[in-house]
Amino acid sequence: MGLFERYLSLWVAICIAAGVGMGHLFPGLFTVFASIEYASVNLVVAVLIWVMIYPMMVNVDFASIKDVGKKPKGLCITLVVNWLIKPFTMAALGIFFFEVVFAGRVDPQSAREYIAGMILLGVAPCTAMVFVWSQLVRGDANYTLVQVSINDLIMVFAFAPIAAFLLGVTNIVVPWETLLLSVVLYVVIPLAAGYATRKVLDGPGDGNKIANFTARIKPFSVMGLLATVVLLFGFQAQTILDKPMVIALIAIPLLIQSYGIFVIAYGWGYLWRVPFSTAAPAALIGTSNFFELAVAVAISLFGLNSGAALATVVGVLVEVPVMLSLVAFANRTRQQFEGRT
Repeated sequence: MGLFERYLSLWVAICIAAGVGMGHLFPGLFTVFASIEYASVNLVVAVLIWVMIYPMMVNVDFASIKDVGKKPKGLCITLVVNWLIKPFTMAALGIFFFEVVFAGRVDPQSAREYIAGMILLGVAPCTAMVFVWSQLVRGDANYTLVQVSINDLIMVFAFAPIAAFLLGVTNIVVPWETLLLSVVLYVVIPLAAGYATRKVLDGPGDGNKIANFTARIKPFSVMGLLATVVLLFGFQAQTILDKPMVIALIAIPLLIQSYGIFVIAYGWGYLWRVPFSTAAPAALIGTSNFFELAVAVAISLFGLNSGAALATVVGVLVEVPVMLSLVAFANRTRQQFEGRT
């Protein structure tokens, strides 16, 4: 892992503090940023999201899909967990905690928005960081690429319907036009741009061009993520200062969801005798989130100052320490797992 990935939670925490401080001291500046929008899409945040997502999409190789028939058990775990289990358990946990457990601590409107943000996290499986997690458990890199590529293709068609269904279940009115526009802006267009870039770079004679290119543009992705966090917490500054415990309240169900999904996927792979190099990345893909997409869609649907946007950014803060702990657990249990398989 690079310096950024290893200490992502620290950088995010620093940017949260900076965003809250700047939002409190310079509210007029963030009002100006918030006003720069078109068709319910904030253009400043949209540019930052594109800068974040594009380098990840360059790593997606659709040519790997020809290997989809190899090791079908691992792919089955990935797809079932990501699309048939994870979105629905996330919605259930959000409803349980914010409409039952925390009902007296959070007003109903904010509760619905926090639930919406959690749902958007649950419907967006990881695209980029999962390559890091797979590498840390010495997973099958080529098969991880197959899993991610299939997930991204499914996301183009399944993200909007599942998100709309679950948001509707929680009595949140979803403007379909905005949801579909978000999918086009933050999935289809970056995915197409990444594919086009691979076609240009992946010529004969030099297989390292893509890796060198993504290494050069990676700092821009990092800056885009951190700048987005500063902006979002700047917009939310007054809410956070008035209700500082809200971040902890959001983090609790997210932690339960993350560890619970890993137990389901990893345990399934163990019982099904799937090789560790396939099962561990499959479990980590299911646990991790495409938080960049979730953040962008939450802003488009509910606004920069919404509880939904805040919940998705808390997902960024929670994810890295959780994932590192799961990587450590997987590595410690490798021998028992491989003995079983």
